[in-house]
Amino acid sequence: MKIIGLLGGMSWESTATYYRLINQQTRIRLGGHHSAELVLWSFDFSRIELLAAQREWDEACNLLMQPALKLQAAGAECIVICSNTMHVAATHLQQGLGIPVMHIAEATASAIQKANCKKPLLLATRSIIEQGFYEKRLQQIHGTTMILPDKGGQAVVHDIVYHELCRGQVNEESRRTLLQIVRKAQDQGADGVILACSELGNLVGQKDISVPVIDSTEEHVRGILDFALKRESEFEELI
Repeated sequence: MKIIGLLGGMSWESTATYYRLINQQTRIRLGGHHSAELVLWSFDFSRIELLAAQREWDEACNLLMQPALKLQAAGAECIVICSNTMHVAATHLQQGLGIPVMHIAEATASAIQKANCKKPLLLATRSIIEQGFYEKRLQQIHGTTMILPDKGGQAVVHDIVYHELCRGQVNEESRRTLLQIVRKAQDQGADGVILACSELGNLVGQKDISVPVIDSTEEHVRGILDFALKRESEFEELI
């Protein structure tokens, strides 16, 4: 198995989800007592959150580079940014590293295509929507047109993620509020929902929504494991 390098702590709740899913999927795919081989760097989220709030994206990208290089030096064979928002740094990191950065939008785009969604709703923080990397990649890769919540809805999603989910708080009232945003988007023609924050899956999921739900973190993990276990798959094919 290739060694996975995790850039985490953005938030640590998100990183815990990545760690759990990566190891669960490794055990499912390989069986027995298998778990993932990985190295982890975990940030103090307050540093990242402050830079994001001030839109200091260049400084945030530079902040991620040194730990990414350390993970590479520690033997990592790919880099995983355990955060949707901080994929703003993906291109910057890829330019400075000799190993691939596994981009969450590419894995999500593939899942949207498989689900045959033409106009999915994007549930994301304000920063992700402003950066536009989901919209650009989905449009470039599959010609997908996304529906965004209105400004009020965007603010609500952003606040739920940063002020509740990133602090480990899961509130029933917030779940109902998110589902109201989803129903409004469905009335506007949304035929799918993208959970584009790693913590959102702790609040809503497919059981709550009638159209396909694409959890970006789950799709990211599938792509990561496809890459990390490629050698084993090729070996199995030979025998």
